[in-house]
Amino acid sequence: MSNKFAKELLANKQVMATDGTEIGMLRNIVMEVKGGNLIDLIVTPNENLDTSRYKKEDEYILLPFASVSAIKDYIIIDKMKIRSDN
Repeated sequence: MSNKFAKELLANKQVMATDGTEIGMLRNIVMEVKGGNLIDLIVTPNENLDTSRYKKEDEYILLPFASVSAIKDYIIIDKMKIRSDN
């Protein structure tokens, strides 16, 4: 994936799955302090989304950054790469 500035990621980005499912809005990003690796996207889920298969923290769902397949106007994630260890 090409380089992106953090401000491009956090500018009210809609998170969608490769199948067109609207997951929610990006709220924040979890980053490894020592190495700088991006770990998870913290997403406010759409109210009609079944969140049972997603890892949760409070009212948010966590999507592994490894599931991101594209970042453009939307952040596109591959649902097959999402873990559900709640």
